[in-house]
Amino acid sequence: MKKSFWKNNAVQSLLASLICILLGLLIGYIVLLCINPAGASGAIMAVIKNFMNYSRASLQLKNFGATLVKTAPLLMCALSVLFAYKAGLFNIGAAGQYTVGICASLYAALAWHWSWIACMLFAILVGALWGTIPGLLKAYCNVNVVISGIMLNWIGLYSTNMILTKVKETTSPYTFHLATENPSAILPTLGLEKLFSGNDKVTLAIPLSILLAIAISVILEKTRFGYELKATGGNPNAAKYAGMAEKRNTILTLAIAGALAGLGAALMYLTDFEQWQCTTSSVPGMGFSGIAATFLGGLNPIGTIFASYFIQHITSGGAFVDKTMYCSQISDLISSLIIYLCGFVLFLKTSMNSIIARNEEKRAAAAKAAAQAEGGDR
Repeated sequence: MKKSFWKNNAVQSLLASLICILLGLLIGYIVLLCINPAGASGAIMAVIKNFMNYSRASLQLKNFGATLVKTAPLLMCALSVLFAYKAGLFNIGAAGQYTVGICASLYAALAWHWSWIACMLFAILVGALWGTIPGLLKAYCNVNVVISGIMLNWIGLYSTNMILTKVKETTSPYTFHLATENPSAILPTLGLEKLFSGNDKVTLAIPLSILLAIAISVILEKTRFGYELKATGGNPNAAKYAGMAEKRNTILTLAIAGALAGLGAALMYLTDFEQWQCTTSSVPGMGFSGIAATFLGGLNPIGTIFASYFIQHITSGGAFVDKTMYCSQISDLISSLIIYLCGFVLFLKTSMNSIIARNEEKRAAAAKAAAQAEGGDR
C-alpha cells in the first residue's frame, strides 16, 4: 500500500508542485531579506495573500474576480503548451499565437464591429493558422518547432503592433475601449458579476476555460484521436508504421495548440479588462507563464487549472508589496522566481522515482539475502 501510494503519478505531481512552490517562496523571501530585512516578512505575505490584503469583503471579492479574469487566458495558454507537449512537441510559440489572437479579436471588434462570438471564432482561426506554420515546417522540412516558434513570436508581435495602430486612440498608444466603441464585442457575464461585487469583467471566459480543460483531458486520455497524437509524438516512425498519418497529426496538433492560445487572447481582451499598447516591445508573458503552469500542473489538464490560478494569484499578489521599502520591480522578481521554480516539477518527479527504485532494489536485495540465509540454516 505504501509503495503504491508514493508511486502514484497524481501524488508525485502534487508533492513536486508543492515543493517547487515552497522553494520559490523561500528563495523570494531570502531575496527580500537581502534587500531590506525589515519588510521581508510583510512583503512575502502580501504576495501570498493577494486580494486578501483588502479588509473589506466586497473589495476582496472584486479583486478575486480580477485574478480569475487573468487566470482564464493563462489556463488556455497552458493547455496550448500541454496539448502540444503530450504529442511530443514543445510549443514555445504559444506567446505568438496568443498575440495574433489579440490582434484578430480586437481588430474584428474595433474595425469591423463584429459581435463577441464572431470575434472569438476569428481569434481561434487566426491562432490555429499561426500554429499551423511551425507544424508544416516540422512535418515537411523538419524545422525545429522551438526555433520556428520563437521567430513567429516576434513576427506576430510586430505585425500586431502595426495592424492595431488603425484602431488605437489618437492621443495614446492604446487601442480603443470596447465598452465605448463596440459593446456587442464584450463577452457576456452570465450573471457572474453578482458573485464578485459587481465586477463586470468576470465573464463566461472563466467557466468556458475550465470546461475546455476538462474536454482536453477527455480527448487526450479517452479517445482514439488523443492516443494517435501521443503515439505520433512518442515515436513518429512507429506511428507511421502502424498506419497513422504522422505529418497530419503533427500539423493538427500545433493547429489545435494555436487555436487554444488564440482563444485565450479573446477571453482576455474581449472582457475590456485591458487595452493593447501598440508600442509594446516584448512578447506577452502570458504564453511563457503558460509553460510554467503546464509543468506545475503535472502535465495534467485538471492540475493545470489549479496551477494557472496559483501563478496568477502570486503574480497579482506582487502588486501589494510595499513600494516604499522595495522598488516597483520587486513584485515581478518574486513572481518570476516562483514561476521559474515551477519548471522543476518533472525533475523532482524523476528524482522521486529514482529514490523509490533504489529503495525497492535495496529491499529486494535484503529480502533475497534473508531468504538465502534462511535456506542455508536449514
